[in-house]
Amino acid sequence: MTGQQAELQQIMTALSERGLTVEAVEDGALVQDGESRVALFVEADHRGGVIVRLHLDLDLYVEEDSLPEILMGMNLLNQGMDYGALSLDPVDPDDLEEDQEVAFAVLGRSVLWLRDLNAGELDRLREHLRRFEGEVTEAVERTLHGSKGLSA
Repeated sequence: MTGQQAELQQIMTALSERGLTVEAVEDGALVQDGESRVALFVEADHRGGVIVRLHLDLDLYVEEDSLPEILMGMNLLNQGMDYGALSLDPVDPDDLEEDQEVAFAVLGRSVLWLRDLNAGELDRLREHLRRFEGEVTEAVERTLHGSKGLSA
């Protein structure tokens, strides 16, 4: 087991012990808390410690001709977010259905640096995960169900 795999396993164990459902995937883990599933990836940092990257798939897709408006809206949303950001990820054309003209998926993303994997830092990760998921979900729901809505 490499150092990175050992660190990922330690994080997964700690999150499980803190009441989250954690499942190993190819190169990371899926963390579930309620309805949301956050993908978690770990890499060593050259300064020491580990970098944890979080991805929250929102199941929102943007057509290419809507990109200018969506980018402006996402820029405004990101200004009010403390624990994450919304970004666009190109959708693999092979994953699209024949009649779909979707170009990008909307994802919530966050990066957290942990000095080490002691209990205090792992509690900080757990709290960051909770706030990240809540903040991204709230921002998107508020936008989708608000008076102006999101053209996705």
